[in-house]
Amino acid sequence: MPLLVVRKVGRAAVVIFLVTVAVVAMFGLVPGSVAEIILGESATPKAVAELNASLGLEGPLWSRYLDWVGGAVRGDLGESPLTGQPVTEAIWERLPVTLEIAFLALLIALVVAVPLAVLSALQAGTRTDRSVNGLTSVLLSVPTFVAAPVLVYFLALQVGMLPVTGWVDFTESPYENLRHALLPAVAIACTEIAAFTRILRTDLVSTLREDYVAAARAKGLPTGYVVLRHALRPSSFSLITVAGVNLGRLIGGTVIVESLFALPGLGQLITTSIMSRDVVVVQGVVVCLAVAYVAINTLVDVGYGFLDPRVRGSRV
Repeated sequence: MPLLVVRKVGRAAVVIFLVTVAVVAMFGLVPGSVAEIILGESATPKAVAELNASLGLEGPLWSRYLDWVGGAVRGDLGESPLTGQPVTEAIWERLPVTLEIAFLALLIALVVAVPLAVLSALQAGTRTDRSVNGLTSVLLSVPTFVAAPVLVYFLALQVGMLPVTGWVDFTESPYENLRHALLPAVAIACTEIAAFTRILRTDLVSTLREDYVAAARAKGLPTGYVVLRHALRPSSFSLITVAGVNLGRLIGGTVIVESLFALPGLGQLITTSIMSRDVVVVQGVVVCLAVAYVAINTLVDVGYGFLDPRVRGSRV
């Protein structure tokens, strides 16, 4: 097991390194610079070069990347050349919004998916099962950037239940905070509901055919008790694993939703930074999202080995 942990952590470090290199390389291919954004289109090449030099952006791309990596290892992600704000500070200001949306989406997905999966498994092969399967197929085929406008139209514009844009901190008003967070979270949760329902439904159908479940039913125990007590727990192992892995993806997936709903999270920060060629901020946010995604996946993968001894010797 210690060797497994070392290998997973090593792979995580390699993934984060490759992600940051890819971001810097892509920015090197994009025309324009921060200096040109600041000075405007009428700026002379000399003025742009002087401003780049004053901002520390005149060196080769690889040299600036190495300097940035050295600071990142010490916890210093640099400062935005546009605002002068430390990148770490900017991330900490916006991270709670992104985390709240991601965790709320995961919670909504689990709350909806578990009852649907249980209903579908108990009615396997019936019209109810086929209806649930059809619903999950629709949810899987609809991307977030399509689901979000549809939800806005029905829940915000037609019904008027929820606000379309804006944000209220939890400390100011928990109720208003939840109202502003619910619609973006539901938009992200749609795909997860479908995935979680199918995973749990498949495991439940298999578990309900086990001998010990049949024995529990033969004793005259209620169906609900048998499902909750004897079938749901062993069938939830795959669901918990996938939910943990998907949490990292949800954190990164909030980028699109935050842009659509104008939420002050990491998604909005990275979008505005890309438009202004602020590579320092983009690198910092990408590293933050990559570390969160890789860390969660690594913890789930390692935890899988602790929970299931059969995979300890097979996983490398």
